[in-house]
Amino acid sequence: MTTAHQQTECRSICNSSLFSDDNLQKLQQIMYFQNLNANVNVFREGDSAGSLYFIQSGKVKLTKLSEEGKEYIMSLFHEGDFFGQLDPSPKAFHQFTAATIEKCVVGVFQKSDLEVLLWQHGDLAIEFVNWMSFMHRLTQTKFRDLVMLGKPGALCSTLIRLSNTYGRKDEKGIHITMKLTNSELADYIGCARESVNRMLGDLRRAGAILMNDGMITITNLSYLQAMCRCELCPKNLCRM
Repeated sequence: MTTAHQQTECRSICNSSLFSDDNLQKLQQIMYFQNLNANVNVFREGDSAGSLYFIQSGKVKLTKLSEEGKEYIMSLFHEGDFFGQLDPSPKAFHQFTAATIEKCVVGVFQKSDLEVLLWQHGDLAIEFVNWMSFMHRLTQTKFRDLVMLGKPGALCSTLIRLSNTYGRKDEKGIHITMKLTNSELADYIGCARESVNRMLGDLRRAGAILMNDGMITITNLSYLQAMCRCELCPKNLCRM
């Protein structure tokens, strides 16, 4: 059972927290909802971009293909998140692929309907600009992790992001409640599974993490922060 504290915490992490409750309701009123099975593409890289999406339930991953065909997981979106791409160009195309991880209920609203709503409500237009700026910054920080930190730093940053998004504190540390395979962790940082195995072993020997049946508990957050030169961003930005 989800507690009121957990609901409040989730709301603060979800990117819909950038909208007031009244404006969030306005956006939900122009949506139509789709029930999607797991492992279904919501859109693919290169598809025409003219809609935005809202996750009412479930999880969606955003991925990017490298020139070599390697898939990078850029973001995870969950209940209460908006995702998608809107561009002023009438011939805009999606730069990423979005796929469901589990069964989802996704709200869809069209660019044309959104434009009418933004024209009618100036306060919503300001919040929407703030949301777009936030999403741009989130993408920038993910690329920074991949390019600037090296693989150990990128892994540490990913673990911190996981703890901010799916972490629960207990007597041992911060328990990451989302189970990920080492292959999936490798997709977040663009390296081989064997490299992740080795780096996780190094972190475990350093006393920074515990691992039990594929679940990770962070026992020394400061160590991970030092490894990735953490900038102490707010949790809603330092997230998956």
